[in-house]
Amino acid sequence: MTGEAQFDTVLVVDFGAQYAQLIARRVREAHVFSEIVPHDMPISEMLARRPAGIILSGGPASVHVAGAPSIDAAVYDTGVPVLGICYGAQLVALQLGGEVARTGKGEYGRTALDVMGPSRLFGDLPTEQDVWMSHFDSIVRAPEGFSVTARTGEVPVAALEDPERAVYAVQFHPEVAHTPRGQEMLKHFLYDVCGCRPAWTMASIIEQSVEAIRAQVGDEQVICGLSGGVDSAVAAALVHKAVGDQLTCVFVDTGLMRAGEAEQVEETFRRQFNVHLVHVKAADRFLEALNDIQDPERKRKIIGETFIRVFEEVATDFQDARFLVQGTLYPDIIESGTKDAAKIKSHHNVGGLPDDMQFDLVEPLRNLFKDEVRAVGEQLGLPEEIVWRQPFPGPGLAVRIVGTVTAERLEVLRAADAIVTEEIKRAGLYRELWQSFAVLPAVYTVGVMGDERTYAYPVVVRAVTSDDAMTADWARLPYEVLERLSSRIINEVPGVNRVAFDITSKPPGTIEWE
Repeated sequence: MTGEAQFDTVLVVDFGAQYAQLIARRVREAHVFSEIVPHDMPISEMLARRPAGIILSGGPASVHVAGAPSIDAAVYDTGVPVLGICYGAQLVALQLGGEVARTGKGEYGRTALDVMGPSRLFGDLPTEQDVWMSHFDSIVRAPEGFSVTARTGEVPVAALEDPERAVYAVQFHPEVAHTPRGQEMLKHFLYDVCGCRPAWTMASIIEQSVEAIRAQVGDEQVICGLSGGVDSAVAAALVHKAVGDQLTCVFVDTGLMRAGEAEQVEETFRRQFNVHLVHVKAADRFLEALNDIQDPERKRKIIGETFIRVFEEVATDFQDARFLVQGTLYPDIIESGTKDAAKIKSHHNVGGLPDDMQFDLVEPLRNLFKDEVRAVGEQLGLPEEIVWRQPFPGPGLAVRIVGTVTAERLEVLRAADAIVTEEIKRAGLYRELWQSFAVLPAVYTVGVMGDERTYAYPVVVRAVTSDDAMTADWARLPYEVLERLSSRIINEVPGVNRVAFDITSKPPGTIEWE
């Protein structure tokens, strides 16, 4: 699906901060397609995408430092509406003849904003409102032809615009939740200034995806590697909707999955969707390959390599299959430098297939963020247990066992992890958390159970909140939930005598233990 050809497109120019992806998501929440592009993309390439608008993101640098990221000033003369945010606003001011200075009066956090006079960006919003600031440099003089439309107690130029050139700029961050009316401001820019149509909806995404898949595949056979996660499941469901019996799904059961996942995949795709499913039971093979391996990086490489070999062996039975479905998401493309990824990479759903495999890729989710993928899955009728399943590492439970992976340890961890999931769902917290799971350090701790000394495994419970996994905060689970978790795991899982709760955020820790 080439979203820019089917929907109005807004380009978000990335200046190297965390904000570009959030801006892009907010634009899509307004039902307008957005795409992140690097700041050094030639203007001719930007215009080739026929954007209805361009948003310049925030950034970590000062516009005055040597090597500060910039953009070709010709962008302001293209006739395409431009909105600069924070660093982007300062760049607009500087490039068009205004003045940006370090006044010693930076602003951070919630700030009172005064809107002055009529503005297409603010529309009928209140003249006094709170916004979220994060800047040290300030715009002290607007360029010629611009009107100053808002100020704060410390900064005389907090928003400015030149409607004739269709160039707008705000010093604050409308994309964050701490700017309560920020989404309304973005909608004013998208609808009133850019003239965008709110056509980026789940129904239209599915319709266009189905058309694109049919156009690409024709009457050829298609193969899809199912992992049990939401991305590959939604990709498979989309392709099945488009080409039906031309699709064969291959599910490699590594034995490293969570409780009930293999059965859920079988039930959903073989029985509910009537998809031709090949279920490869390879648990023994993966366990043998992992024998005595403790280093997490070696675990990952061994699991990836074993998956590839198993998949290749199965693929030989489908020599007439020309196309391979991948659950690649838009963040995967962003992580590749916001350029289109030309090769199959190891972070993709099917585990890092080699470049010389004779398949053309079908990637129906490559324009979508995770939340959009879930919404498409719901629209397609996938069960909630799959659509809202929390993210799970490709190597599975192997990297949640700190130490050597054995069949016994897998069963202990799988049972403990199932209890964590059950209790988190029981408390109504499952969809509020980014991830919640159990970790099994392969060590023994002393305990007392039934008046007898025990020497058994500890289980660590990990629960975090996050928007995108780039950063995460440990979840403040209620004490009664923690108490139930601890009691159930110790009483119901043989071989466990201690439960701990991980209260480390990311950074400094990572979400997973390995």
